[in-house]
Amino acid sequence: MPALPSLLTNAPVFAAAAAFTYALTLCGVALVSVTSRSPARRRDARSTLAILLGRSPQR
Repeated sequence: MPALPSLLTNAPVFAAAAAFTYALTLCGVALVSVTSRSPARRRDARSTLAILLGRSPQR
């Protein structure tokens, strides 16, 4: 049990790192969905973005 206090102390750092990674992923997918030349790739990126945001994909 000596690891529990250090794990609880570092929990906000882990949560912030996870939130930053998630936000960076969302920005990357949004950038691809806007700048891609191929309509199929744009459609796939928008579907992935909808999944990451928890929305139903547009048809």
